[in-house]
Amino acid sequence: MAASRTPRPNRPEPEGNPAEAALAGLQLPLPLAVAYSGGADSTVLLLAAARRWPGQVQAIHVHHGLQEAADGFEAHCRAACEALGVALQVRRVHARHAAGESPEEVARVARYQALARAARDAGLQAVLLGQHADDQVETLLLALSRGAGLPGLAAMPPVFQREGMLFVRPLLALPAQAIRDWVREQGIPVVEDPTNADTAFTRNRIRHVLLPALEQSFPRYRETFARSSRHAAQAQELLETVAQEDLARMGGTPALAALQALPRARQANVLRHWLRTAHAASASAAQLEELLDQVTDCTTRGHRIRIKVGRGFVQRQGERLVFAADEA
Repeated sequence: MAASRTPRPNRPEPEGNPAEAALAGLQLPLPLAVAYSGGADSTVLLLAAARRWPGQVQAIHVHHGLQEAADGFEAHCRAACEALGVALQVRRVHARHAAGESPEEVARVARYQALARAARDAGLQAVLLGQHADDQVETLLLALSRGAGLPGLAAMPPVFQREGMLFVRPLLALPAQAIRDWVREQGIPVVEDPTNADTAFTRNRIRHVLLPALEQSFPRYRETFARSSRHAAQAQELLETVAQEDLARMGGTPALAALQALPRARQANVLRHWLRTAHAASASAAQLEELLDQVTDCTTRGHRIRIKVGRGFVQRQGERLVFAADEA
């Protein structure tokens, strides 16, 4: 059984929850929800939030159905929320990925959609997420391993909007070990995802192999890596401003002549921004380079552009670029 014993009902609120300090200074719109998986991270967050804002906190559990233990996770969450007197919503998602798409990314997007919709349906104003400092480092190292640009190196933002809902990650400065130690000391039951120990997954190899080595060589790596991510986020914010201004001057959609007047790096910047913000699409490095080459070569009326990007195509329509969703 993936979940440990059923939570003891009516247990007193334990003292010393490491998440409480992270929530102490936060002023958030109420009521709100905690994204609750039943794991240690979301458990300490739910306990701290319920104590910080009594009667103003609900829990949302997303059932992915991706493994046999998922029903056990849901049962644990129901019992834990009943013991706490916290309302729980369970949302089931069945994320299907297309060829070439990451199953993990598709599941992540489906999870955020489910959380946002559940929160809206319940009249909630924000959703708290339990990612911590080690998750942030893992995200940064994954981005580095994939050759990511500034958005990837910025890792996870502490506050963001998705599907019209405010999401907040208050635990990003809190090490995973502090959470695990407190949960174990208090004897608080949590679920353990069996896939977390599977080093066939890159993130798990980072967690179990790379992070311990970093701890030995650079004990303050969580702080210094987080600082680098903040620098990347600031630089990305500046690029976003430039892209918005460039696109506005083109009338809101990429104009070939205006693009050609920009340096190549600035062309790439505005095209990435346009694809992401207007069409929720992301071009691979190879697709973007091909698109930039086509923009450069587009000097005649008969020059045709049609390049696959995500679930659609970027193509020429007169003197502008448009995005056409794949009908297949």
